[in-house]
Amino acid sequence: MTNREKQLQAFGRLLDILAELRQKCPWDSKQTNQSLRPNTIEEVFELSDALMRDDNKEICKELGDVLMHVCFYAMFGEEKGKFDLAEVCDRLCDKLIFRHPHIYGDRKDVLTADAVEDSWEQIKQKEKDGNRSVLSGVPDALPSLIKAYRIQDKARHVGFDWDERSMVWDKVKEEIKEFQTEIDNMDADKMEAEFGDVMFSLINAARLYHINPDTALERTNRKFISRFNYLEQHTLKQGRNLKDMTLAEMDEIWEEAKRNEREKQ
Repeated sequence: MTNREKQLQAFGRLLDILAELRQKCPWDSKQTNQSLRPNTIEEVFELSDALMRDDNKEICKELGDVLMHVCFYAMFGEEKGKFDLAEVCDRLCDKLIFRHPHIYGDRKDVLTADAVEDSWEQIKQKEKDGNRSVLSGVPDALPSLIKAYRIQDKARHVGFDWDERSMVWDKVKEEIKEFQTEIDNMDADKMEAEFGDVMFSLINAARLYHINPDTALERTNRKFISRFNYLEQHTLKQGRNLKDMTLAEMDEIWEEAKRNEREKQ
């Protein structure tokens, strides 16, 4: 049996099990698009966490959970007579073929990853109703940081971008200055608005330098958690309470945590 045959057999087994659960399990049988949606969001975040940690065992496990949800949604569609898993796969295949003319068509000018991305966005625009906005493909429900990145990236594909990426720093400095002005004025509404502008400009800078801001921030989150946990554990071993320590004392242990990190690298 070839590897592809094994994969198809395993997928068929999954579909058989899910179909049986849908019929016989009290919990599975009552699920709907709406009831399963929160669980799906949780599963995707768990997959994202495993991907950040590059934990292959957990990635495999979480991919299975996400795949289960995809199959269930297709089953819900089939039960309603709207679509089934075969249509989901066929529509995806058709889209992939149509959006890769350099592989399945006669486009010979798409030779780099950037060119492929530009071509993908151009084809997506052609597929849309002519009255739809370039930014209409950015989901409203995306987290704000990721949404800002996607908005900027969409705009880039139609030429709305800096001529030179170094030019973005003038914009960052301008936004920080405007934020500082509102800090001095202590206008809460304007401070919030200007802080948003600062963040948007920094996300733009990250994009221009090929840094994913969400990934970068999550790395910093994890680094802070690790160092703070070290601080907390070190303090408990001494029989002390963080609230009773001075900032200088805490900072000394914090720097020790940083040194330990560097030694492990």
